[in-house]
Amino acid sequence: MTDQNRPPGVPGPPGRPEGRTPVGETGTAERLALNRTGSFEWDLDARTLDVDEAGLLVFGLDPAAFDARPESLAELLEPEERTRLGVATDEALKGAGSSYSVHFRVPLADGRDQWTHVQGRILRGEDGTAHRVIGLVRDATAEVTHSDFVLELEKRRRRQTGIVERTTSALSRAVTVDDVTAALTGPGGLARLGADGLALGLLDNAALDVIALSGESLEVLDDLGPGRLDPTFPLADTVLSGRPRFVGSLAALTRRYPALEPYVGRLKFQAAAYLPLVAQARTLGGLALFYRQRTAFTADERNLCLGLAAIVAQSLQRAKLFDEEREFATGLQSAMLPRRIHDIEGGEIAVRYHAAWSGRQVGGDWYDVIALPKGRFGIVVGDVQGHDTHAAAIMGQLRIALRAYAAEGHPPSTVLARASRFLAELDTDRFATCAYAQVDLETGTVRVVRAGHFGPLIRHMDGRVGSPRVRGGMPLGISTDFGDEEYPETRLDLVPGETLVLYTDGLVEEPGADIDAGVRTLITEVSAGPAGAEALADHLSDRLWERWGSGDDVALLVLRRSPDPGSPRAPRLHQYIHQADPEGLSEARTIVRQALTDWDMAELADDAELVTGELLVNVLLHTEGGAVLTLEVLPEPVRRVRLSVQDRSSAWPRRRSPGETATSGRGLLLLDAVSTRWGIEPRGEGKAVWCEIGPGAPPTSPPVHRHAAEPPEGGGPRGGAAQR
Repeated sequence: MTDQNRPPGVPGPPGRPEGRTPVGETGTAERLALNRTGSFEWDLDARTLDVDEAGLLVFGLDPAAFDARPESLAELLEPEERTRLGVATDEALKGAGSSYSVHFRVPLADGRDQWTHVQGRILRGEDGTAHRVIGLVRDATAEVTHSDFVLELEKRRRRQTGIVERTTSALSRAVTVDDVTAALTGPGGLARLGADGLALGLLDNAALDVIALSGESLEVLDDLGPGRLDPTFPLADTVLSGRPRFVGSLAALTRRYPALEPYVGRLKFQAAAYLPLVAQARTLGGLALFYRQRTAFTADERNLCLGLAAIVAQSLQRAKLFDEEREFATGLQSAMLPRRIHDIEGGEIAVRYHAAWSGRQVGGDWYDVIALPKGRFGIVVGDVQGHDTHAAAIMGQLRIALRAYAAEGHPPSTVLARASRFLAELDTDRFATCAYAQVDLETGTVRVVRAGHFGPLIRHMDGRVGSPRVRGGMPLGISTDFGDEEYPETRLDLVPGETLVLYTDGLVEEPGADIDAGVRTLITEVSAGPAGAEALADHLSDRLWERWGSGDDVALLVLRRSPDPGSPRAPRLHQYIHQADPEGLSEARTIVRQALTDWDMAELADDAELVTGELLVNVLLHTEGGAVLTLEVLPEPVRRVRLSVQDRSSAWPRRRSPGETATSGRGLLLLDAVSTRWGIEPRGEGKAVWCEIGPGAPPTSPPVHRHAAEPPEGGGPRGGAAQR
């Protein structure tokens, strides 16, 4: 290869080694040296190696001095190369192939290494044994060097392509500006960029806000202060001029920007690239990339930096647009929801709303708390079909209409029926689901109706969570279209200290899982969460909304009735026992015994547990609902226990005289025998059977009739408490 045709960077052929130059016939030697290719014949049986003059010149040997021994050539090689060549040759001879090819390095007298290529043809006998090898030997330094040059070039190109691909992939998943900065500065961010540090600044009106710094020692740039769009600093200069700056040393940096002199002494970088971030002819900010080892930027490296800046700029523009749309969407949504929830007497309410993370696509979930006459209030959680501004607009109108119907004093079933009719008259193809409850915290009465929505959850004082069977109707709008506006009402009793939870489906929908699994998870988290309404709402938001993701809106309302623990001398507890809860009776008896033990009244536990079982069994068997158990201490004038069981039946018990074989009718007799006094009181739509257990009244007190509220003989109730 002539010097004119040799690729750039490829060295010429090695010089003639001293001590190996053939003697005489200089012209012939030079001609052969230019060829640098010879032939050989290796007799394996005789162990001799015949190499022509050109081949010996490849090895730098004097033809007159070569002794035809293979070992003489092997001794020219370094031990590692000798071993590698021997292994390659042995494998070829012992195999079944007919040829082999191998490259190896031969050290020359001037200290350079020559790449030598041997290509041999193996001649075998009829039994396959190798007997002779004939072939060519040539100087391959030029082609190997050129190959290394090409490989290094390809390696650099692959590295640059990898940087672009990894950066593009990471930023393609970034949605917000925070996502973009996290992709650049988070784990692996600098490695993806091929840099050792970075600074990212965004234009904010006439200021440059540095929103991200990453890399060792770059914290010193914080001293420059926020908002400085000063051309005496390189990043601001790049943003203002729109031209990139490539600096190969800190000395060059301070010469161009003397204002950086106090800071560069603490930087651990040698080179930097300051790049403007431009998207659609609009400058968004600037990106600085810092390098520890680099001292110069080739044309390819400059193009790579500019390409990275373009990718970052496009991602930031998309993210800024998303953030603006998101701000608009959340502002629209929040404007349609109640600005604040007023405090309520006798309890606390907490609400949470999380918007779906989908840009401008707001949802139709809502919550509301509505003041009603006589100290009552209504609570509602609902969801309009769809995730767009139309759904949000429908939600706003429906929320106002439902609030108006409720405030007029209509019963819950009528409120939903009128709301359904209102939605149908809007001439929209959207429907809505919701759960509405009318609450009276003074009595604990909760009247619930459902329109194709989840029923409420109730967390009891002991942490158990129940899912009451609340009857429901069709979704709003659809029910009117089908002429079925029936929304049956279900009454629940919320005892002091219990919590009611209303929610929309976004809280329990896990992608790829059955929604029942999400409801079970919600029940578990409600049970494990803190007692307060605000704390529980935060707990559910953190554990569930973040867990499922942000693909759907979430509306959550938590209502807790204030606990009624009594006083240290007169403690009190309340417990609701569901009629369909098979374990409720056993748990109530256990709670009563444990409470009396904690109150240092364990001597009354047996009688109180017996009476608890009798009263609750009669309620659960002979009425159409659950029971509220209240246990309290009456400290004056004598410290006794008062136990009360409230149900929804208006029928009072009557005393009977059961026969010897009768299986019921002894409840009042047992109550009379165990308690100091007992009675029956009307409570709203139902009644409460109560008794006191403990010492009798002091002798100085006036006599008290044991059966203070006993009904007359033969009252004939249809199914009251204590009928057994």
